[in-house]
Amino acid sequence: MNYEYSQKRRKTVHTNSEVDVSGVRVSTVQPSLSTVVSNVATTNTTNVSSSLRRSISPPARRRNCTIASFGTGVSISPPNDLNKPSHLRQNPTTEHKSPRSLPSPVQLSNVESLSPSDNIDTVSLKAILNDPLIKECWVFNYLFDVNFLMSNFDEDVRDLVQVKIVHGSWKAEDSNKIRIDDAVKRFSNVKAFTAYMPEAFGTHHSKMIILFRHDDQAQVIIFTANIVAGDWRMCQAVWRSPLLPLQDETLEGFDAENRSLAIGSGEVFKKDLLAYLHTYGQLKLSGLTTQLEKFDFSNIRAALVASTPGRQNMRSCVSNTETIWGWPGLKRILSNIPVKPGTARPHIVVQVSSVASLGAGNKWLDGTLLDTLATTRPTKSKTNPKPRFSLVFPTAEEIRRSLDGYGSGGSIHMKTQSTAQANQLARLRPMLCYWAGDGSPSAASTSTMASSDVREAGRRRAAPHIKTYIRFNDESMQRIDWAMMTSANLSTQAWGAATNSGGEVRICSYEIGVVVWPALWDENDEDHAEMVPAFKKDLPSSKHNAANDGDDSNQKTTVGWRMPYDLPLVPYLSDEMPWCAAAPDKEPDWMGRTWPGFGSD
Repeated sequence: MNYEYSQKRRKTVHTNSEVDVSGVRVSTVQPSLSTVVSNVATTNTTNVSSSLRRSISPPARRRNCTIASFGTGVSISPPNDLNKPSHLRQNPTTEHKSPRSLPSPVQLSNVESLSPSDNIDTVSLKAILNDPLIKECWVFNYLFDVNFLMSNFDEDVRDLVQVKIVHGSWKAEDSNKIRIDDAVKRFSNVKAFTAYMPEAFGTHHSKMIILFRHDDQAQVIIFTANIVAGDWRMCQAVWRSPLLPLQDETLEGFDAENRSLAIGSGEVFKKDLLAYLHTYGQLKLSGLTTQLEKFDFSNIRAALVASTPGRQNMRSCVSNTETIWGWPGLKRILSNIPVKPGTARPHIVVQVSSVASLGAGNKWLDGTLLDTLATTRPTKSKTNPKPRFSLVFPTAEEIRRSLDGYGSGGSIHMKTQSTAQANQLARLRPMLCYWAGDGSPSAASTSTMASSDVREAGRRRAAPHIKTYIRFNDESMQRIDWAMMTSANLSTQAWGAATNSGGEVRICSYEIGVVVWPALWDENDEDHAEMVPAFKKDLPSSKHNAANDGDDSNQKTTVGWRMPYDLPLVPYLSDEMPWCAAAPDKEPDWMGRTWPGFGSD
């Protein structure tokens, strides 16, 4: 929906800036928030929209202001509880209110067409952006509808927020670039930057928002959706940092050796994020990195995993403090995650929206990516079973029954037509599992479990554009060793090719995501946290804590991970085929439409 600025708005006088009755700002100098608030106070209330009747005055400026939550210092968040990052949110929907149960660090996106019970604790793009305290917003993504993006900001500061768009569409004839360039001309407060794209087969696939606020706080949001309305009708995921205060001036110049350099700490997250942004080139993003350096990331509990295009020589990456990209970066993170040794076979589930051509002989899949995902911190244990792997991917029938039917299928890709693709499918077939698992006759025939045994995620009809990689500690899938949400699909372009004879790893695309694991929430050496799958809400089910009730000495911190798909998984039958957007499909979807197919081999 195009946002029209021709609607009649009040005339507001700004410091060194004017807005005429059409809402088009003449000067590019940004007004101070105090001026805006002052003007609001003196404007006839009958002419002030509802969003400005609430107070938007910023709190007193502060540095490193924290409050106590779950025994740790965390940054103050806005009053709307569902608008908070996970470790600041309380869940009013659960009966079990133990302070040792923590909500999922990742939320699912709100899908309006689903029932309210399936949208508990979810987050929308408007919930992220509709805040009058936002003064500057950097948006990194693959596809953009600028009008849709701007419609999600607070209507009374929409033309004041400084919006910076970063994309990778550099070809003059690229439709995405044409749309962005055309839209930017209509918004005086929006600028677009094109990322450096040195690889012909690479994309700018990262999905991230960085916010700077009038109350001297910042926030980093990493997610899986493009900035187009259709993507927010699919299943997506969002990770949000706590609000980051300005770094205490007394710590500036503080010896780096005295700060935490542990993987998963806020300090390492900040270092890696700045290193990622530096790969775009200082001339383009220097204003962003200079600002971010001033903020305190210490309350973040996550590891950043990212990819940037180019070649990195693994023989020269000898320092553990140097940021590395793609699968080598993920391997380093996983080699630092403590996994409890045992005889149970772990189960790693890959769930993506696209599977590319992975190379001849499946050498990259088995020898590089799956080998990386199986990495653990070295232990002295002699029992270390190799993990089982599953791949969750929708079938054509699941696409037909999704909310947008075949309209969702254009965003989900796995080619199966050529001989090489058929051979790759044969390798993947033992791993393949349904996304919804409730509609195919073949799925129903294999599922003999009682309905009470199915843990429902509430996203069966929302087609998956989300990308998650989860290691469950055994086949029961009751506990999680680590979990990752990322923009990276199953491809060499995203994760990087295998190391060549010169020790180099070639990466084609920009990608970004986060990895979390239970030990990040350990309070001490004796209180070892655990992570469990959470269904239809962000807080773990009370049954996970029942064993601890009545014995405080044995209580554990339990962290949820919001699940996008049901458990147990339902494997494909031998004749089942994954959805292939390139192939035409004459069977109508639930809206009566057929699929013409697109692309060719």
